Amino acid sequence: MSYYKIENLEQYFKHYKKSVREPRKFWGKIAEENFVWYQAWDKVFEFDMEEARFEWFTNAKLNIVKNCIDRHLAKRGEKTAIIFEPNNPEEKEQRISYNDLYARVSKMANVLKDQGIKKGDRVCIYLPMIPELAISMLACARIGAIHSVIFAGFSSSAISKRITNSECKFVITSDGSFRGNKKIPLKPIIDEALLECESVEKVLVVNRAGIDIKMMEGRDLWLEPLLEQASPNHVAQVMDSEDPLFILYTSGSTGVPKGMVHTTAGYMVQTAYSFKNVFDYKENDIFWCTADCGWITGHSYIVYGPLLNGATTVLFEGVPSYPNPSRFWDIIDKYKVTQFYTAPTAIRALMTEDYSYVNSHDLSSLRVIGSVGEPINEEAWHWYNDHVGKKKCPIVDTWWQTETGSILISPLPFITPTKPTYATLPLPGIQAVLMDDKRNEIEENQIDGSLCIKFPWPSMARTIWGDHKRYKETYFSQFPGKYFTGDGALRDEVGYYRITGRADDVVIVSGHNLGTAPIEDAINEHPAVAESAVVGYKHDIKGNALYGYITLKMEGEYRDRENLKKEINQYISSHIGPIAKLDKIQFVEALPKTRSGKIMRRILRSIANGETKDFGDISTLINPEEIEKIITKTI
Repeated sequence: MSYYKIENLEQYFKHYKKSVREPRKFWGKIAEENFVWYQAWDKVFEFDMEEARFEWFTNAKLNIVKNCIDRHLAKRGEKTAIIFEPNNPEEKEQRISYNDLYARVSKMANVLKDQGIKKGDRVCIYLPMIPELAISMLACARIGAIHSVIFAGFSSSAISKRITNSECKFVITSDGSFRGNKKIPLKPIIDEALLECESVEKVLVVNRAGIDIKMMEGRDLWLEPLLEQASPNHVAQVMDSEDPLFILYTSGSTGVPKGMVHTTAGYMVQTAYSFKNVFDYKENDIFWCTADCGWITGHSYIVYGPLLNGATTVLFEGVPSYPNPSRFWDIIDKYKVTQFYTAPTAIRALMTEDYSYVNSHDLSSLRVIGSVGEPINEEAWHWYNDHVGKKKCPIVDTWWQTETGSILISPLPFITPTKPTYATLPLPGIQAVLMDDKRNEIEENQIDGSLCIKFPWPSMARTIWGDHKRYKETYFSQFPGKYFTGDGALRDEVGYYRITGRADDVVIVSGHNLGTAPIEDAINEHPAVAESAVVGYKHDIKGNALYGYITLKMEGEYRDRENLKKEINQYISSHIGPIAKLDKIQFVEALPKTRSGKIMRRILRSIANGETKDFGDISTLINPEEIEKIITKTI
């Protein structure tokens, strides 16, 4: 029996039991049967939970790009690997075959080597969502360099911190980028960042936006002429299973952002496995994940996961609202996308638009639709199901993190019965548990707890770059012997998991543990509400009370605010109970969010508790200006 593809619910339970009882046999068989290795492993895994040390496929030799590209050439050479859809729909798309991708990645790999990049060197990639971004990632991995992709919207200060922390030797950037109807210079941001960075030797520049930029002699080089001269052939570097593949920064609550280190073999095996099963991938499917490659979702489910399975993956440069709110649906219709994977933030934004934008398109090609980035609220789940999936496409509400590398909890389409707002069951190999405040494992269902994983999995991050102590303390100290996700969760009567918010978003009010996510769900049911965020603040009598930050839809914007507050609390009371009602409500223009769409609740919590400065690392915020607005005034 192959463990790689799960075909039905009975098989899921068989595979899951096998993965828990015989994890070495389970993962060993998947790795052996589905990937190309230069040399087999001595051990499938070994680990020390106390020291947070993990190894998978010990001493195996491989190259992940050989598995992403080279091994497909004989059968799929002319198959489209990447469809590039530009920001401007009037610009022609690119269809890059596996043969083309091999040549382009080889050329980039040869350029990097010719310029002095060696195995183990760090390369910062600061590019918009254009083919050169994926090609640069793959070229780095092909020669054994460690890529560190930084979202092309970060400030020079945020870039500088990341480059300095990882001591990047090269930067790959572009003159600028397109975002909606804007043209945004990128190279000047890099120039400013590098004033603080001593490690960078060269900057390779893609000409994307036709912006007039300054080039520093001896450091800056246009990429196109170098690629034209490079050979389209390259022999992939032999890598050890535990050689670092990439560093990806995620914001910490204080201080320096955390550079999560993912290594080669384990990440490859589990990312490919999760892609195949969570999205029910079949040979001629067209897969589209709307994330950016600056985030783990883009790494795992735009580049590595799809290409490891020989899939066709869509790379989209633009935004869902340009040139109008039908852009997502235009693209699905145009390419006959079969799997669509996006964030609840995007869904909530699009559901406020006229239904004709989505209903006027042929979305019949869709077979699976997915959600990522945060728990999806019930109203958005139903809108997504009704208007996009047409009640025919299962919604895979996926839970995972930058640190986990790949999806850990999710329905399997056409296999796991779905339930709105529930991520449902762990994938095989993932031993999820709930822990109480006394560090005891919660055996009963229908109780909230801290979500932990009690056994290692292949794609887990191995450390924080340059700071293993911080890695150990952040993830393995709160519940010894277990990985602490930082999320709270509820397990229902059949064992389905629902993420209730960050564990520090479980607020104890008058002795009651209240997850903020269900309260937000109730608030968002109100027809005037667009979005909400609930946090706890200190209260003299209750210990903690609840503070709600709420954005309104246009139709509710000018209603009587005091009546609106009463109605919102009535919704909460009827959905959850009077104990969950908000003591304070503030209507705001927008909520502070990271670029991946997550609401920065720790900042809102600080403001609710009267703090007005020193918010820690806010470099991942897309709209930092909203913080001051929230502090100083209401709308």
